[in-house]
Amino acid sequence: MQHASHPDIILRLKRAHGHLASVIEMFGTGRPCLDLAQQLHAVEAAIAKAKREMIHDHIEHCLADAGEEAAETIRDLKLITKYL
Repeated sequence: MQHASHPDIILRLKRAHGHLASVIEMFGTGRPCLDLAQQLHAVEAAIAKAKREMIHDHIEHCLADAGEEAAETIRDLKLITKYL
């Protein structure tokens, strides 16, 4: 099932994919380890953000029928997912 947010998530992942390819090239050209670590961290953060967005979207769509009383629980669940 495709949600409205999936195209945006795909774009994020494609950018991260391109960024990772650049980092791989950086390894081949002998860039300093600090530069490599910074860029790998950026790629990792981009993927984590895409994953978090996908999880939030899933929560909203799959729990949307839970009613207003569940809204606070859903907000708390979204907040805690940042620790995934």
